[in-house]
Amino acid sequence: MSRLGKAALAVWEFVVGDDWLTALGVAVALGLTALVAGAGAPAWWIMPLAVVALLALSLRRAWR
Repeated sequence: MSRLGKAALAVWEFVVGDDWLTALGVAVALGLTALVAGAGAPAWWIMPLAVVALLALSLRRAWR
């Protein structure tokens, strides 16, 4: 594997890790925050809400 391939794999493992669903949720929350902020509306509340929701979902999946 090339250096670039190894670097890309390392970044993927760091960002996604074992929980791709949480990584997807963070990406969606960041995108939603950008859209709301771009529209001129206050967007400060989106990420804290997303963190709480994603943490609850992650803990629920781990508890099972």
